[in-house]
Amino acid sequence: MDFSLSSEQEMIRDSVNRFVEKDYSFDKYLDTVKTDAQMQPKTWQQFAEFGWLGQPLSETAGGYGGNAVDTSLIAEGLGNGLVLEPYIANIVFAGNLIALAGSSSQQEALVGPLVEGNKQLAVAFAERISRYNPAWCATTAQASDDGYVLNGEKHGVVNGANAETFIVSARTGGNAGETAGISLFLVDANTPGLTIRSYKTLGGGTAAELTLNEVTLSDDALLGAPGEGFAPLERALDYAIAAACADALGAMKAMLKRTAEYAGQRKQFGVPIGSFQVIQHKLVDMFIEVEQSTSMVLQAAVQADNDDRVTRRKAIAGAKAYINKSSKFVAQWAVQLHGGIGVTEELDVGHYFRRLTGFNLQYGDREYHLKQFAALSCDIEANAEQRAAA
Repeated sequence: MDFSLSSEQEMIRDSVNRFVEKDYSFDKYLDTVKTDAQMQPKTWQQFAEFGWLGQPLSETAGGYGGNAVDTSLIAEGLGNGLVLEPYIANIVFAGNLIALAGSSSQQEALVGPLVEGNKQLAVAFAERISRYNPAWCATTAQASDDGYVLNGEKHGVVNGANAETFIVSARTGGNAGETAGISLFLVDANTPGLTIRSYKTLGGGTAAELTLNEVTLSDDALLGAPGEGFAPLERALDYAIAAACADALGAMKAMLKRTAEYAGQRKQFGVPIGSFQVIQHKLVDMFIEVEQSTSMVLQAAVQADNDDRVTRRKAIAGAKAYINKSSKFVAQWAVQLHGGIGVTEELDVGHYFRRLTGFNLQYGDREYHLKQFAALSCDIEANAEQRAAA
């Protein structure tokens, strides 16, 4: 199988690398991380001009029709450069959810402004006791004469501080934990009854806690068909996880490069510490983890576009579980080999460390995805046995 990039994909990769090298210095990162929004409007408009905001979205929805591998190249470059702007939360996750579930009129109203850089969205699906499971939804949407009335709470809504509109999952039927009966709703940030408590997240970015108290919505706030919101939600979440893994890979590569350079410069006993065999071995271990993670990211990106749910979900869960472990290893040893300066605010290594620590908790920790991988593996074996028996 040929894993080489196409000429278009090489252009995408090179454009992100040039942006990071020329327009996104560590000083710019430090300026951005001090802001409440954790983003700069000028930088976001550059993303729009480069075409990155429309790239992950289908042409039928108003995007540019790129695939998940294209998206992973952008995300990896942004992770490599410590770029804070909410590309994954706003475009890859929320944007794809609009493209997957929205009506033509909803896509027309939202995707265009997204691609132009004039709209901020956030997906509110997690709840405090859900343990990362998108099917665990206790928020309710009661049908009324004019539409729906929503009640409940949402937890850890990434990009929640910036969102002008939230995509909220709520039950129109079924019980918490069941995939059937989940519906999706568009809720404007200024809707009466909606309370937003926003905060900064570990490693950069924002999130929010939402409380919905008798939030009254019209029928046109429903995104897609009632009770059928889980499938597009899960599919868009898979796209977001694959992109988040690529972002983490970019940060891992940056930490490996900086650590190897430091080992060649820092002297002890009159020689660079990189000449010590124990340091060389540890750098090789870090390199191996980065290379294996590269393969896992590519596998996740390729399978993210797969319509077969079990195959897709297994690849995504496997990648997230593995990269959670490998990114922790690379980040911890990068700090360890830098010594005390590795945790200072003035050196970027500590900031990469926080970014990867935050990644480990976002969209599911290692334990959750290992359980998902195991369950999906059992599903594949059971299906194979059924086919063999038939």
